[in-house]
Amino acid sequence: MGALGGSQVACTNPDDARGFAPLRIADFQEVLGEPTVALSKLRELCFSGIPFDGGLRCLCWKILLNYLPLEKALWSSLLKKQRDLYSQFLKEMIIQPGIAKANLGVSREDVTLEDHPLNPNPDSRWNTYFKDNEVLLQIDKDVRRLYPDMAFFQRPTDYPCLLILDPQNEFETLRRRVEQTTLKSQTVARNRSGVTNVSSPLKSTPSSLSEYEVLPNGCEAHWEVVERILFIYAKLNPGIAYVQGMNEIVGPLYYTFATDPNSEWKEHAEADTFFCFTNLMAEIRDNFIKSLDDSQCGITYKMEKVYSTLKEKDVELYLKLQEQNIKPQFFAFRWLTLLLSQEFLLPDVIRIWDSLFADDKRFDFLLLVCCAMLTLIRDQLLEGDFTLNMRLLQDYPISDVHLILKKAKELQDSK
Repeated sequence: MGALGGSQVACTNPDDARGFAPLRIADFQEVLGEPTVALSKLRELCFSGIPFDGGLRCLCWKILLNYLPLEKALWSSLLKKQRDLYSQFLKEMIIQPGIAKANLGVSREDVTLEDHPLNPNPDSRWNTYFKDNEVLLQIDKDVRRLYPDMAFFQRPTDYPCLLILDPQNEFETLRRRVEQTTLKSQTVARNRSGVTNVSSPLKSTPSSLSEYEVLPNGCEAHWEVVERILFIYAKLNPGIAYVQGMNEIVGPLYYTFATDPNSEWKEHAEADTFFCFTNLMAEIRDNFIKSLDDSQCGITYKMEKVYSTLKEKDVELYLKLQEQNIKPQFFAFRWLTLLLSQEFLLPDVIRIWDSLFADDKRFDFLLLVCCAMLTLIRDQLLEGDFTLNMRLLQDYPISDVHLILKKAKELQDSK
């Protein structure tokens, strides 16, 4: 998927430094207290930012991402059903293959069985196992460095997955697979174009090898939970599997649900994140599929839409960028594909996502946010040369997301 590194600038509190007035919190509680949630009212409230208090943001995101229905009476049974289903996924895709791996190859007789590690049959369980390992190694590499400026993802979760960590279970966990895999001596990196780069970990700096120590048995870090979510998603969606950058989409979702002040819901952050991530990916997955790049649903079309919108709103700035041959691919690819998750610190990303998820044409609004980001630095862009402007766009200088969202809303209203 190419270089996805981005600047992380000074942040504001996701609930805004000015805080949420009790009246505003009461407005949310009133809408969410109805037997059937009025979606249009909820969207309107969420667009201006959702309070963290009382788990309001977690609840609103679950509704906005179509995980929870509008009828409150259905919530309890649906959550139980979905969380049970996720447990089933864990059993089928991690625990059972782990048991099979632990049992296979124990005795000499196993080598003569129909299924063995050198079996060329593409349907062989071993063949699947090795293919999965390749995907797992890429996920592992990406999730270990998720939001490195924050300690959260390296900290142990309060709710480790008992299905996985039960000491009575003797099977190969994802953690052990990464440690013991036959590909261990090489780091396999699959980039956006599908080319596989193989490099020896010996070339890594000593600090990167020991940067994230795995926690002792019985504990698991938040990044390990994210790894499991992405691995299950890849297994269930073989057409797309895993593409670098998906970790940046699942990170803010998981962080929000895993810090829910409602401990009853926080305990199920993993399953709830999985289903919300799956629903969100259903809307944006075309951005991650290279063969669709140039189609009307692909990322190239969306990047060009940023420029055509800018041309409508600020033709002078549009012509300047054209004149300098600054293509939207140079910066908008990352902005759009990762929903701006690399341009700001996590609390600010979460605040932007409140508005994105709340807008019924959420990805049209994302295009307007990108235009707002350009118009807010128009004076610098009009004065700068190619090098200076590229630096501005790849390391965006404004950290006040409220200013950006306000400008995007103005652009939306001026249509």
